[in-house]
Amino acid sequence: MDFQKKYGKILLPLITPYDENEEIDYGKYAELIEYVITNDLCDSLIVTGTTGEASLLTFDERVKLFETAVKASAGRKPVIAGTGCASTKETIALTNKAYDLGIELALIVCPFYNKPTQEGLYLHYKTIAENTKANIMLYNIPIFVGVNLEAETVGRLAAIPNIVGVKDEAGVNPTQVTDFFLATEKVDPNFVVYNGDDIMLLPTIVQGAMGIVSGGAHIFGHEIRAIFEAFEKGENEKAKELFVPMYRFCKTTGQNGRILPNSLLRPAIEAVTGIKLGPARLPLAPATEAELDVTLGVLRELGKL
Repeated sequence: MDFQKKYGKILLPLITPYDENEEIDYGKYAELIEYVITNDLCDSLIVTGTTGEASLLTFDERVKLFETAVKASAGRKPVIAGTGCASTKETIALTNKAYDLGIELALIVCPFYNKPTQEGLYLHYKTIAENTKANIMLYNIPIFVGVNLEAETVGRLAAIPNIVGVKDEAGVNPTQVTDFFLATEKVDPNFVVYNGDDIMLLPTIVQGAMGIVSGGAHIFGHEIRAIFEAFEKGENEKAKELFVPMYRFCKTTGQNGRILPNSLLRPAIEAVTGIKLGPARLPLAPATEAELDVTLGVLRELGKL
């Protein structure tokens, strides 16, 4: 499979809209999908990733979101299912549900809360791969799951035919993208390495990252595409100029020690798109007026509002 030809460089993890009772608004979800496709803000859609607050959703809610995305996208953009769960057994079940709906690629985060060893991580992914027809993209985000998927483990997993790539939360370990390339290049030359941190876009492009999983693409999809194009043409100064505004915005979503940016990312996307998304589910605290002043103020400065 030519991964980039099929899925592109910009993989957008969709925000999950809620109503005032924290119930998912599937109609707004379809509306958001229509918005990002119509405005060509990405190459592929990711359902129930970290930006979609996967850990706060039930199994059945995630399946219904898969169904909604497949129907709403109507083949115009590939859909990728975020199917990672705390247990291997549940991850297999959710991955197979997604595959049955026609989703061929699963983005599977390292199992959270359990803090397995590297051997545990290897066995987790190997067992999933052996029990699904889906292709798998590993998802390393130690800041949330508590363990790092080491390059040596990724190298072992790359030998499994339907494990096709890795997404790395590069902000935690800025050079690990290079480690992943070195660990997989002889095992599977077609193994893909994507950056999963908006503010690490430029540093990881330099290391050879083939694309980005970007929540910020809801707002900055065109700029991200232009950054890739500028870099490929050797226009490094232009790439940097395009990157700085997105960097400034993304930094505002981590105010007051927030690790998951959703509480501020949601109202920012809502303000730009006009689509009502609601606040994040608890235990994510809602944005304060002071925080919103900063985040929306930057968007105004950048001409997004």
